[in-house]
Amino acid sequence: MLLWYQKHVVVGDADQTHPDHLALLDKLYAEHAAKAIASLDTTEKISVEIHGLPPGTYDGMLPEHLVGYGQFGLRFGHYFAKTAIMAEEAGFDAWISGAGQDPGLAAARVDASIPVVGYGEATWHLARREGHRLGLLGFGPLKEPITANIAAAGADLADYQVIEKGPELVQRALAKEDFDPLMEAYAEAAKAAAKAGAQWLVPAEGISNVIFAHLGVEELGGLHVVDPGGVAIHTAVQLCQMRAAGIIARPTTGYWRKRAPRELVQRVDHTLDSAIGARRR
Repeated sequence: MLLWYQKHVVVGDADQTHPDHLALLDKLYAEHAAKAIASLDTTEKISVEIHGLPPGTYDGMLPEHLVGYGQFGLRFGHYFAKTAIMAEEAGFDAWISGAGQDPGLAAARVDASIPVVGYGEATWHLARREGHRLGLLGFGPLKEPITANIAAAGADLADYQVIEKGPELVQRALAKEDFDPLMEAYAEAAKAAAKAGAQWLVPAEGISNVIFAHLGVEELGGLHVVDPGGVAIHTAVQLCQMRAAGIIARPTTGYWRKRAPRELVQRVDHTLDSAIGARRR
C-alpha cells in the first residue's frame, strides 16, 4: 500500500540546495511516518511518501507569512487537490492533506477516486465520535480556518492556544535542534487549555506534530497529546483496507461523485489554464 502525504513544507530533492528547504524536516516527517506505520497491526507492506510545495513558494523555512491569508489558502488548496490527482495517476492507494487546515480536501474528494484523508478532519471526527473536548495548540495564523473546520465536523473545541512568537521558536528548534524553549511554551499553553476544559490536546500544525513525535511527547499539562498525522495515516490505511474488502466503495453517482472522462478533464483544464495565461501576458 502506498500513501501520498502532502505537506506545506518544501521537501528536498537530490541536491537539497534550496534555501527554503530544511533537511531536518525531511528526517522528522520520515521518522514520524515510519513510527505510524510500525504501530499498525498488519503484515501488509505500507509506504508513505512525503510531498511538499515547490521550492521557491515562500522565502524562508516556514510559510507562516503566507498561510494567514485566505488568498493563499485557496491557491494552496488548489495545488494540493491537483496533487491528489497526481497521486492517483501515479498508482498511490490514498492521499493525505497533511496541513492543519486541510487544504484542498473537498476538491481532492471530487477529483480523485482514491481515499482522501485530512490531517485535521480525521482527528475532529474521532473527537466528536468519542465525545472528547479539544484543546488546540498552534504557532501559526490558522486559528480561523481550523476552528471553522472543527465546527463543521461537529467536534467540541474547548480552547485554542496560539504560542507567542511561535514561528521564531519553531525556526530556532529546527535550525539549532534546540527544542527546549519551544516545548516550554507548549507546556504553558497546554496548562491553559487544560484549565479551559480541554481533554485532548492537538498540535494545530504538522511541524509541531512531527516535533512532538520526535521527542516522544504524548502528554502535556496532564492531558494526552493526540498525533493527528498518525490518525490520518491510520485512517487512510483503514479506508484502503475496507475498500479492498468490499466493505465500502466510493460513490460514482451524484453531482460531486460522478466522474467525467479523464481526457475531457485534462482538455478543459488545459484550455482554461492557457486562457488565463494568455490574458496575463
